[in-house]
Amino acid sequence: MENQQKSDVAAVDALAKSYTELVDEIGKVIIGQKDVVKSVVISLFSNGHSLLVGVPGLAKTLLVSTISDVLDLDFKRIQFTPDLMPSDITGSEILDENRNFKFNKGPLFSNIVLADEINRTPPKTQAALLEAMQERSVTIAGTKHILPKPFFVLATQNPIEQEGTYPLPEAQLDRFMFNIPLDYPSYEEEVQVVKNTTTNQDISLNNILTGQQILEYQQLIRKIPIADNVLEYAVNLAAKTRPGTDRATDQVKNYISWGAGPRASQYLVLGAKCHAAIAGKYSPDIEDVKAIANYVLRHRIVRNYKAEAEGITENDIINGLL
Repeated sequence: MENQQKSDVAAVDALAKSYTELVDEIGKVIIGQKDVVKSVVISLFSNGHSLLVGVPGLAKTLLVSTISDVLDLDFKRIQFTPDLMPSDITGSEILDENRNFKFNKGPLFSNIVLADEINRTPPKTQAALLEAMQERSVTIAGTKHILPKPFFVLATQNPIEQEGTYPLPEAQLDRFMFNIPLDYPSYEEEVQVVKNTTTNQDISLNNILTGQQILEYQQLIRKIPIADNVLEYAVNLAAKTRPGTDRATDQVKNYISWGAGPRASQYLVLGAKCHAAIAGKYSPDIEDVKAIANYVLRHRIVRNYKAEAEGITENDIINGLL
């Protein structure tokens, strides 16, 4: 038992070291965006998917391809468009030269899948991602095909108000562990970005982690112990977002029409464990839950008309709960 504990402590130390190396390597290409990079890596180590939200031109695609480069994983990019069909992403059965049906794998069969501008495509194709994200498999013509491990969907979304977008349904949004907003870089960061991208500078990236190491870290995160009071804080935080329940605050009752489900509680706990581990801590505390709460809850609460009329955002409500 004691040897096992020592082994787990050493594994957490290795994870924290790997995280630092990973961030340093990504930082060769991605200027700034430290919170974004941190959140994406936490969701990857927690075996969750992430949704990146921001206007075009903020290097969302570059960020994902850079992460796949330093992780030595297969990477596929799917550009979502209004005419994209479900079979275009999952794959389909085709007739081979012997007139037998053969399954032709789609781009979902990769370790990291970038679903670019996911809200540009109609609901039918958005829904094709559901089984893949939740079950880690796709079903074609009644046959189940298992996706490779690790499997990680990183979707980008332009602001909903833009023309020609289809808002993601709540069931689809709930499959994403994190909703990560991207903002414009600071003036100094933008100067550095322009300097780096308007010259012949060729940056070579080193592979920091293999797929097998990531799978081991995902198992490690689940083994990290959590105190009852921290776990109860996380569950209570999610429960407070539900109007019509005893735990709901006045602000939630006034401004929220739909709150976060049990999956939010699970992701708050997993995210807190990983947030603690990358900082070299062996067990999360309440501050770790608070650090990732906005990313987990932001897309799981639905504001009512009163909130929209008064300019109350999801962040305002979550910060009120914290």
